[in-house]
Amino acid sequence: MKSDGSAPRALFQVKRNNYLGCAALLLICGGLLHLPVFAAYVRLAPMLLAWAAGFLALGAGVGAGWIPVKVSGVCAGLIGILANTWLVHLTGGLNSPFFPALATMPLLIAMYTPDAWWPTLVSGAAMLGSVALLDTMAHLPVEVMVPQLLALAIIGGVALFGSRTYRRMWDAQKAAQQEHMHALEQLAESERRRVRVERERAEVERLVVVGQLAAGVVHEVNNPLSFVKSNLNYLEREARAFDTELDRAELCDVLAETRLGVTRIEQIVTDLRGFSRGDEGAQEAGMPEEALNEARRLASVRLRNLAEVTMDVSPGLPPVQLGHRHMVQVLLNLLINAADAVELVTPSRPAHIGVGARRVEGGVRVVVEDNGPGLPPEVMSRLFEPFFTTKPPGKGTGLGLTLCREYVTRGGGTLHAENRPEGGARFVLTLPVSRESPPASE
Repeated sequence: MKSDGSAPRALFQVKRNNYLGCAALLLICGGLLHLPVFAAYVRLAPMLLAWAAGFLALGAGVGAGWIPVKVSGVCAGLIGILANTWLVHLTGGLNSPFFPALATMPLLIAMYTPDAWWPTLVSGAAMLGSVALLDTMAHLPVEVMVPQLLALAIIGGVALFGSRTYRRMWDAQKAAQQEHMHALEQLAESERRRVRVERERAEVERLVVVGQLAAGVVHEVNNPLSFVKSNLNYLEREARAFDTELDRAELCDVLAETRLGVTRIEQIVTDLRGFSRGDEGAQEAGMPEEALNEARRLASVRLRNLAEVTMDVSPGLPPVQLGHRHMVQVLLNLLINAADAVELVTPSRPAHIGVGARRVEGGVRVVVEDNGPGLPPEVMSRLFEPFFTTKPPGKGTGLGLTLCREYVTRGGGTLHAENRPEGGARFVLTLPVSRESPPASE
């Protein structure tokens, strides 16, 4: 089937079905006229058959794509007016009961072709011409013909105005839909940008933390690496000394010590690689004890001999809704912030960082506190604002605590800061128990 550039394929099918339906109805009416009860109107059958043939041809032309949809409306109007004029002429001219139908043809055309105004204009002009012809054949005086044609012209004008009004309303509705779709597209694009910026922001903060840990990593790796090298040198010397009898117990101790050193290096690299990678996939419920241990291992490369870290974790803590990776990132940020705080204490005193976790009603409460200088009131009020930091340039982005609270809030928890009565800062993290975990027994 050919297609009309101004109309979709579905519109062709609808128009074709309308014309074929009208033709079928006219054929049925033509058939009914042969019944005895309609014997007086049997002479109208050829007219109805011709009318039906016109609609059949029109439907076939539209269905095949030979007649454009907009042109088909004009053709339908002309066929209808010609047929109605013939019908009025056969049934009494101006006194025919079908004469009002001829006058309403422009209204019908306007109703069936609301997407264009010129089919209504053409059918209205044809209707006026048909009425003028019938008036002339009936020898109607001019003083009667002119008012009649004027009244019918007003009807045609009403039909044309209605068609134009519908067209404007349809165009306005279409424009509103397009604006709505454009707004939705802009909203979707804005959301995609927000997610992308948020992901990049989290990645920057994660890499900043990794950078802060880099110097400590060298120290942590060098310690086990030094005795691994020493042990390997010892084994090499013993292996080269063929005349020396090897002590199996001592050899096993050296190998075990070497294995521990390699395992320590592997653990450091694995933790840092997993933390810096930051897989954004779906996360399972996090285990607080595992996250605390991993965060402490990662923070150890920053703390080193800076501060004493004590852990007070209740055994058997349930899984929480915050995922493992985000929980590690939150705890690691809090530990590094605590390390930065105790480093600024003047005069210097033995630094201490305490980490505690215990079960509370409906969740798990985690506390990270230090004996540093504490949080001034002006800092406390802006602590979780994006890009606000008290660290010197190059040492912080001001996003760490913002992301921490964001992650915790998404998991249904809370994070707030306070000052300890004995001095120092305390961060309190409350996380709800995961929905998949069984309820704790009283």
